[in-house]
Amino acid sequence: MNLKNVEKKEHNTAELTIEISGAEFQAAVEKVYRKVKSQITLPGFRKGKAPRKLVEKMYGSDVFYEDALDELSPAIMEEIGKQEDLELVGYPKTDVKSMGPEGVELVITVGLMPVATLGQYKEIPAPKEEVSVSEEEVETALRPYISRATTQVTVDRPVQEGDTAVIDFEGFVDGVPFEGGKGENHELKIGSGTFIPGFEEQLIGVSAGEEKDVEVTFPEQYHAAELAGKAAVFHCKVHEVHEEQVPVLDDEFAKDVSEFETIEALRADLRAKALERKQKDAENAFQQSVLAAAVSNAQMDIPDTMVEYETDRTMENYESRMQGSGISFDQYLNMMGTNRTEFRRNVRADALRQIQNDLLLRAVADAEDIQVTGDEVEEHVKSLSEQYGMEADKIKAAIPQENLERDVRMEKAAQVIYSSAVVVAAADMSKEEEKAAKKAAKAEEKAAKKEAKAEAKAEKKADEE
Repeated sequence: MNLKNVEKKEHNTAELTIEISGAEFQAAVEKVYRKVKSQITLPGFRKGKAPRKLVEKMYGSDVFYEDALDELSPAIMEEIGKQEDLELVGYPKTDVKSMGPEGVELVITVGLMPVATLGQYKEIPAPKEEVSVSEEEVETALRPYISRATTQVTVDRPVQEGDTAVIDFEGFVDGVPFEGGKGENHELKIGSGTFIPGFEEQLIGVSAGEEKDVEVTFPEQYHAAELAGKAAVFHCKVHEVHEEQVPVLDDEFAKDVSEFETIEALRADLRAKALERKQKDAENAFQQSVLAAAVSNAQMDIPDTMVEYETDRTMENYESRMQGSGISFDQYLNMMGTNRTEFRRNVRADALRQIQNDLLLRAVADAEDIQVTGDEVEEHVKSLSEQYGMEADKIKAAIPQENLERDVRMEKAAQVIYSSAVVVAAADMSKEEEKAAKKAAKAEEKAAKKEAKAEAKAEKKADEE
């Protein structure tokens, strides 16, 4: 491979003019042929035994060319990166000028890793929410404990709101039973809203052993179209009435449901945990605000191909996770009430923000000359091990050492930004802060326009294909 020329272009892209010798290209063609020969069938030859020359004669001399170029591309890009000290990003775009037995000449357009030009990244002012925990929130946190300790007892009285009635039912429309309208010994909590509107209320006052016809109208938007908007009668029989027996919130309750000896100790623990969660959320929101401000203060020219690559990678990860969960990606999108185009647009915006954050932190790490020690890497591995429940050795085997060191370096860079940030009340934000906020909004608007343009370009390309 011979790199004839490197021409830097706008938006951190470069055009690379490359020559591949005939011998190197023919070696790649032979490699491809050997990979696929077992799948090739020619008249007069057993499958996998057809000579390359005859295959090329039948299907054309260039039958393996495209695959051979794909075979060579990763090594070419890696060699160019090392040779020219370039950090290549995104998808390369290849324009083949000539390709044949004598070799290949091509022009590859690639993205280059951008370098952020830092603005203010220290002592950034930002508001931080002051948090507290109300008595109502403590009581809400108690509800799961109460629910687990609540029991059902059979009572000899008519059904009341909140009871669970054990019923048989059969539904009729115009006197005719319909599919899915029958059930036996069904436990229905009165007031849960699980049945058709108006159904549950009509069982109030009915005792065990009694029967009642419940008259309802199916909603216009009912999932079974043949029943939507129609009047129906359900013949019901109540077998049992169960009443919830809610525990008394005393010290005995606390001992039964927790490790605490008193109800006040349990409440205090729930309050402390809720306060810790809210403080952590407030700190995260503060840090994200500060980081966003530092990004808006910086300048960076990100090639579209870099964003497209990260977007595709994220989309592929989503699809893989959905398949692992046993549902298709389209089913997931339907459940989320969105479509592939809208979902991708959101993923692309997230990918751009992540790239911006990474570029900023790289620049801060360089500006601060941040170094990483072996002990810091070990501590990071320990943290990952605890987080994912994996042994430290397996973490090290799965993640290259340079990636672990990079993660630690980036985290230290982030701490430089966070630790120097200044907490201010929202009402005390100065004109300078307002100006910075407007600058961030302008940058976001500019990024949105760029995103829209890139999205339109991508959609046009997809339509053409």
